[in-house]
Amino acid sequence: MTKRDKDYRMEINMSQVTVPKTKYEQLKKQAAAYRLFAAKLFESVLKDPVGQVVEDFRKTNLYTEDFIKDLESGLRKSSYIKKHGTKAS
Repeated sequence: MTKRDKDYRMEINMSQVTVPKTKYEQLKKQAAAYRLFAAKLFESVLKDPVGQVVEDFRKTNLYTEDFIKDLESGLRKSSYIKKHGTKAS
């Protein structure tokens, strides 16, 4: 078994996963970076008013009208819209 194999060896059972501390630290850093990236990405998603976003989805003809209605309802109720209005800054 090589050093690399030992570094990435994991034990798995039904209630826990055991990984080496170095791998755990790497995963923690990756998770933190992902959370930061996702927060920044979703912070700037709505650059257009909700109605325009919904219309863009409708024009693709890929989504059912029920989905479009749910999308619009969800966007209008979203905490982002309540906090920032209908346009991203």
